[in-house]
Amino acid sequence: MSGFLDTSIIVRYLTGDPPELANQAAEIIDRDENLKITDVVLVETAYVLTSVYEITREVVVDHLITFIQKKNISPFTLEKSLVLQALLLCRPSGRVSFADAMVWAAARSAEIKVIYSMDDRFPADGVEIREKY
Repeated sequence: MSGFLDTSIIVRYLTGDPPELANQAAEIIDRDENLKITDVVLVETAYVLTSVYEITREVVVDHLITFIQKKNISPFTLEKSLVLQALLLCRPSGRVSFADAMVWAAARSAEIKVIYSMDDRFPADGVEIREKY
């Protein structure tokens, strides 16, 4: 059996807050079931952890990387290795947003070489960033 995870499950799992819901989340995540996560859920999870729980970006990136590396967790429509690379792009300076990193991973996963963006902080590894055509 397989299923999709929502942000609420991942946040409870990673924070342990509140304990009763965190235990329920752990029961879902830790069983032997293939679970999918979307890029939107990853970005929302990062947002909740950094803004609501005030966890630093570096710690959030580390937690998300550890979470995604679980055998039963896989990104939906994106290559796991590219999602991991995208998260690492968010870590060093905090200049790359989680959303931009997931767009980058989506383009790389789809083997699309051009991204149109006016954001001068957009990650350019392996793609060409164009402001206009």
